[in-house]
Amino acid sequence: MATRVQWRRRIAFFVIVAAVAAGLFFGFRTQPVAVDSGVATRGPLRVTIQQEGRTRVVDRYVVSAPVSAYARRVELDVGDAVKRGDALAYLEPPRAEVLDVRRNAEAAARVEAAQDNLNAAEQNAQAARSNAELAQKELARIKALRSGKFVAAEAEDRAATQAERTASALRSAEFAVATAQHVLEAERTALRYAGRAGARAPIVVRSPVNGRVLKIPRISEGVVAAGQALLEIGDPGALEVEVDVLTADAVRLKPGTRVVFERWGGEGELEGAVRVVEPAGFTKVSALGVEEQRVWVIVSFASPATMWRQLGDGYRVEARFILWEDSNVLQIPASALFREGDGWSLFAVQQGRAVKRGVQVGQRNGLSAQILSGISEGERVITHPDDRVRDGVRVALR
Repeated sequence: MATRVQWRRRIAFFVIVAAVAAGLFFGFRTQPVAVDSGVATRGPLRVTIQQEGRTRVVDRYVVSAPVSAYARRVELDVGDAVKRGDALAYLEPPRAEVLDVRRNAEAAARVEAAQDNLNAAEQNAQAARSNAELAQKELARIKALRSGKFVAAEAEDRAATQAERTASALRSAEFAVATAQHVLEAERTALRYAGRAGARAPIVVRSPVNGRVLKIPRISEGVVAAGQALLEIGDPGALEVEVDVLTADAVRLKPGTRVVFERWGGEGELEGAVRVVEPAGFTKVSALGVEEQRVWVIVSFASPATMWRQLGDGYRVEARFILWEDSNVLQIPASALFREGDGWSLFAVQQGRAVKRGVQVGQRNGLSAQILSGISEGERVITHPDDRVRDGVRVALR
């Protein structure tokens, strides 16, 4: 009986010791690091530049007023089709100035003053005419006496000079009468046509090309200055896309670069190609208040017009410039890579442990990276490795 009790005590002791040892082992054992992971796979890969752009009519014509005039109301609406030579707007001679009560009274007074000046000029002309007739008669008498040698030659010369002087005074007085008549007519005209429209035929502004009305800066009638825009004409069926990109990205683009338009409002993607990268850049302030140097890139549509017929002038599109692409590329998540010296490295997962490897990286975009060597298809890699992940450390996949 005593031996059985001793064996029970020994068994209980060994169980307690084993439990304590197991607790110490599991308590002090290094725990695996929880990590995120990805798999090296083969598939298509694109390296792109993505920016927003807007459509524009290839050939836009701004029709402006050739002279300062009074424009009639434009009868066309935006979107109306026009042909070459069609009348777009009518320009009348500028309207006469409208006179208020005070200025109207002043104009009437000027008419009366002009009439009085005309009367005075006519009286002066009558007096000059009388003097001229008298001088001619005096000259005739002197010549008769001179032929009988009753007066000296000097008297005849004086009479001839007086006749010329009075004749000149008569002509001057007649000119003064004509001037007074013109002034009177001008004052009467200003008073008669104050605030009235001109009587001459209007100037017709015609369309330079076939197209549609894109914009009417001013549709109501009123005074326009020479060179002021009246309408904008273009062909909405001939569209292109203008995209402003960073100059650091623009140097990687060239004419012919493939472009894909996404999220433009219709179904599917539209194809395009870079037509020109403008040579001059400009400064633009971003939404964060940072000054950026950007440049305009003009893209032509390559897809059939039937696919983008619903687009119009100034529509927003999202352009993706294809810098490089391949349909069968070994790739991993770009977040798995980190710099080590001049090369790239990553942590692969083997038998529950992190194994550091150096890899050769090819093309990269924001999400994926092409692997040329260092890892095989199907292997799992650790993404976003932190400072707890080291070569050989145990890891647990989330």
